[in-house]
Amino acid sequence: MNPKRFFIGRTIGLLVVLALVGIFFLIKPSTKTPDNTDKTGIQGYKDATYNIDGLSVKLVNGYAEDEAAPDSAEKIITKYFGNEAKGDLNGDGLEDVVFLLTQTSGGTGTFYYVVVATQIPVKSMGYIGTNAVLLGDRIAPQTTEIRDGKIIVNYADRGPSEPMSAKPTIGVSKYLIIENNRLVETQQ
Repeated sequence: MNPKRFFIGRTIGLLVVLALVGIFFLIKPSTKTPDNTDKTGIQGYKDATYNIDGLSVKLVNGYAEDEAAPDSAEKIITKYFGNEAKGDLNGDGLEDVVFLLTQTSGGTGTFYYVVVATQIPVKSMGYIGTNAVLLGDRIAPQTTEIRDGKIIVNYADRGPSEPMSAKPTIGVSKYLIIENNRLVETQQ
């Protein structure tokens, strides 16, 4: 075997392999999960941790999936729903975000919660999530607004004697404020 020919053949083969690997990485879709951080690494409100019924739920791009119980196939799915409103809710001069989350756990219920993401005052380095306040099961969200430091969530619900299969038709307004870094209900 001619050593010169062997060397040229190996070099060409290596170049072909490198070219194929390079092409693979250029066309391969990213497997990284998108998140809600900007290029400076600041955590967005859809990536904060919220307290729902005493449990910490860490959202990643507005989504969390947790086991309902250890070694259980049933999952608790928490999702960003929307109905955002923005404004200063804790008096620090920074814009906070209030929005709705939904949570399901394999049954027919879809539970709606209101939460607030307050900005971290140190050079706006991200958000801290509050506790969640339950609005109801299978409600019909309408609007969320901030007026004079109060949160107003409007939605339709069912009457106490109506079955869950009935369409929500009763208008409800829930008023909330931030008090000692907690989201609490208040009067109108």
